[in-house]
Amino acid sequence: MEKKKLDEKIMLTKEGYEILEKELKHLKTVKRKEVAEKINQALAFGDLSENAEYEEAKNEQAFIEGRILVLEEKLMKATIVEEQTGGNSEKIHLGVRVMLENLNSGKQIEYSIVDSVGANPSLQKISFESPLAQALIGKTKGDEIELKVPAGMVKYRVIDIKKKEVNPFNHE
Repeated sequence: MEKKKLDEKIMLTKEGYEILEKELKHLKTVKRKEVAEKINQALAFGDLSENAEYEEAKNEQAFIEGRILVLEEKLMKATIVEEQTGGNSEKIHLGVRVMLENLNSGKQIEYSIVDSVGANPSLQKISFESPLAQALIGKTKGDEIELKVPAGMVKYRVIDIKKKEVNPFNHE
């Protein structure tokens, strides 16, 4: 498995960036205070050598601080990429919905290609960094790809490409 370079940029959509910012703010302003209170309460119990509450609070604190560092690093390395919206698209890129036909099984499936923050395969949202999305980027309607999966090779045909729909009620 390849390690990412230390100075490598992380591509995020504006929405993905804002989600990370919101989580970071919550951890710094809410969760840090909550865990500090838990530690103080545990310290009031006295003997730390057999104080499960203290150990649990310290572990939670370590997790929160670690997550804060990860989020700060991601945000520092982030490059915001624009998603094209509305209508059809010629080529597959971040922000599109793509309809594929599995040529091995004949089944069709639709995926949205999103940033790593929005990825949720169970909702058919795949990261543009995933092997499937990487194989699809730049392809057009009718193109075929082959992808190596644990069960062997799978062949897909691009049936349709749609840009992300614009929500007319969202005035951000």
